[in-house]
Amino acid sequence: MGEEVNAVAGQDVRRGLPEGLAAAIRETAEEIAALLRADADMERRIPGAEWSVGEAAAHLALANELMAGLAAGHARPYGDGTPQSLAGANERSLAEFGERGAEPLAAMIVEHADACVKALEEDTSEGPVVTPLGSMSPQELGSYLLTHMLGHGYDLARALGRPHMLDRARVRLTLPFMLTAMPRVTDPLRTAGMNARYDIRLWGGGGFGVTLADGVLTVDPEPPAGPDCTISIEPVTFLLMGLGRLGQVGPILRGRILVRGRKPWLAPRFPGLFTAP
Repeated sequence: MGEEVNAVAGQDVRRGLPEGLAAAIRETAEEIAALLRADADMERRIPGAEWSVGEAAAHLALANELMAGLAAGHARPYGDGTPQSLAGANERSLAEFGERGAEPLAAMIVEHADACVKALEEDTSEGPVVTPLGSMSPQELGSYLLTHMLGHGYDLARALGRPHMLDRARVRLTLPFMLTAMPRVTDPLRTAGMNARYDIRLWGGGGFGVTLADGVLTVDPEPPAGPDCTISIEPVTFLLMGLGRLGQVGPILRGRILVRGRKPWLAPRFPGLFTAP
């Protein structure tokens, strides 16, 4: 298989990986590894979480291995897609995996991230991949891997007092996964009977539409016609809120979320429509 790249679309013609995704995955893995290799205290607790740095790093190593296997076409059951089942699967996998050393885990995180990218690039099949959050395209699986690493990489950076690796370019590469996952993590108790049309816009470009019709939520890469509520949000803030790492009050007060439309009161309800996995 040749190495030609579609210069017009900016995509790998073998699997159509979004431009920059492979590099972002590898760079994020390397930056997480660098955090661990910088004399990290593996027993330090993650702020606001139950895991230590060592446990979070072990989870990342295991998750990257899982996704590399999925990308290579190996079936790997892992919960049933609900937040509760995923949390249970995480705890079981950590209990069965004893490695907590910084250097071995750093090497595994990088190795398996690279293996996942290579599998996505080299396999010419275009069929769906069964993931812990349901069926996805290969492109969405790559975006899933990046999103997962950014969330836990942010946790590790906070715990270790180091700069995190989230930026606007990487956040935009998470959108294929986020748009696929959002309907699957909707909280039916919050959306029951709800009718609303949201236009979500990321600062600097990018966004999507969310429509609720009698409680049924759909997501579209394009904004809905005649949105009830338009939310303009700083990209890193968007991802951290979407992953359950950040509430909305602070960003609103700091001007990182701007709202307009005929029903602006719908904006505060939006984050609560979803349960972060």
